[in-house]
Amino acid sequence: MKRRDFIRNIAASTAGTITLAGTPVRLLAGNTALKMAAAASDSDHVLIFIQLHGGNDALNTLIPVDQYNEYYNLRANIAIPDHGGDGKEFINVDESIPVADQVGLHPAMIDFKDLYDQGKAVIVQNVGYPDMNGSHFRGRDLVFMGLDGNDDNSSIHSGWMGRFLDYEYPGYPDEYPTPEMPDPIAIEMGNSMSLAFHREDGIPIGLNIASPQAFYDLISGVGNYNLTFYRPDGHAGDELEYLWQFQDMSNLYAGRLKDVFNAGTNSTVNYPEEYPFPAPPAYLKNPLSGQLRLIARLLSGGIKTRIFVCRIGGFDTHANQVLEDDATLGTHAALLYHLSTAIRAFQDDLANLNLEDRVLSMTFTEFGRRALSNNSYGTDHGTSTPVFLFGKALEGKIVGTNPDLKNLSGGNLQWDIDYRRIYTSVVQDWFGADPEAMEATGFGEWVDQRIDLFGLTGTESIKQSENAIKCFPNPAHHRISLQFFVNEPSNIQIRITNTGGQVVLNENAGHREYGLHQFDINIDSLKRGSYIFIIEGKSKLGAGQFIKY
Repeated sequence: MKRRDFIRNIAASTAGTITLAGTPVRLLAGNTALKMAAAASDSDHVLIFIQLHGGNDALNTLIPVDQYNEYYNLRANIAIPDHGGDGKEFINVDESIPVADQVGLHPAMIDFKDLYDQGKAVIVQNVGYPDMNGSHFRGRDLVFMGLDGNDDNSSIHSGWMGRFLDYEYPGYPDEYPTPEMPDPIAIEMGNSMSLAFHREDGIPIGLNIASPQAFYDLISGVGNYNLTFYRPDGHAGDELEYLWQFQDMSNLYAGRLKDVFNAGTNSTVNYPEEYPFPAPPAYLKNPLSGQLRLIARLLSGGIKTRIFVCRIGGFDTHANQVLEDDATLGTHAALLYHLSTAIRAFQDDLANLNLEDRVLSMTFTEFGRRALSNNSYGTDHGTSTPVFLFGKALEGKIVGTNPDLKNLSGGNLQWDIDYRRIYTSVVQDWFGADPEAMEATGFGEWVDQRIDLFGLTGTESIKQSENAIKCFPNPAHHRISLQFFVNEPSNIQIRITNTGGQVVLNENAGHREYGLHQFDINIDSLKRGSYIFIIEGKSKLGAGQFIKY
């Protein structure tokens, strides 16, 4: 039996759980002959990946303002009002954009609107992938693997996050922890292990913790383990000993996590605990607040974990999505309230802790719901769904346009933005992944199609610096993106020279107003080597160096 098959089988029989002092904790690690060949990325950026488990209903989350009549006719029994003045009508996110692109937020998402107005939220409309079949399990796994419904995944046993982190931190677990990476490289919150952090050998990279309470139990038990190990003879003994070694590593990480937790703190921000309006009892408690509060404290304590996965379930709203007498209340309203209020509190907490520059949060759901509601005041499995991103490095904007409600496909919305365009931007532009990392992650072919989420924004520290210049990716092969700040409106010229001072490219970036800007340059014509770029307006704005490979 192959090692990965054994691991898969034993995980199925024990729910993949290794118990530490009575606390279910999975060590997500793998055995590999690779040794540390290169240092991890210098970026200290962190990603919080939030799963809206069950399939979020796009049309009651974002109502197409100029198609309200069509929207209402499709789902009169659950439609969000467009008027009333009592706080129950939808909230127009941005009236400054063309009306065809304007969306109305569910009224429970007022905190989302505040984040958007602060420039800390992005909406990406109509996200999907080819051949969405409406299966919870396959839909979730395809997005975790970075594939679509047409791909043959029979030979793929890894997730895009696992592949990226495996490239950045080779040799895990044999070479870890290290002084540079003393912490779990990734942490997943929840009772089940997803494909998110699996590497190609089938063994994940990181640590899985069932819940915030399980985390507290874990660090409270540090130093109190009375563990014994019985090793049977034969192959099964070898495999069990293999798992046992990872249990020992879990103990080691538990001690480090306790130190980080004790060193950290949360600010005085109040994380919301309950939905204050009528909803089924199971949906009143906010399941996301505790996860995000814990992550903020760990980050405050100095944890170097790169990716966290959180979950909020309940979005499979086939029935009773709304209250029969009020479509603005009920299950879906409570879930959207929990999401937007928890994220708002998290962002405020990070800001108070001076950590906001480092953290990007992003939602994911395996599919959307059908445009037509059903007779049970709910919606069935569908296709297109929005993606939300949160963070200081973002510009508040809406990417894409509303779905055409007169042009449905079998009762479903037609998606037009492949989710991999978003993830490619996150891996390359947020994490600063080089071309080899993009290929290893599986998104190399999407680089030229990635959505610009960061180029026209940047952190406040960049905005406050007149001479702040950013060049990415670097090294580069086909193109570079230059980010620069214009203090005085002017025409911008960009010169690229070789190291001998000879001008090899001269680019006109056009007239630019005050603020942060981005300009992309094709460098296919350049030979391999080192180059210097100079950005000039009415005065020299800055210069820098990049490598063409």
